Amino acid sequence: MNGAEIMKNAMDEFKNIQEYMMLAKEENAVRTYAKLKDQYLLLKALLASLGVNLTDIDKIKE
Repeated sequence: MNGAEIMKNAMDEFKNIQEYMMLAKEENAVRTYAKLKDQYLLLKALLASLGVNLTDIDKIKE
């Protein structure tokens, strides 16, 4: 897998995690939200290290 593929996969996963986090928050699923947040933070760090500007794609802003 090359760098572009890794970045695309991470961005797709980041988008999905954010959608699940918003649903979990809406449903007041506190434990689920906390678990998703762990994954969200890991993906956010990975994308930042790859030089992705998260300003426009980060809907959670945590």
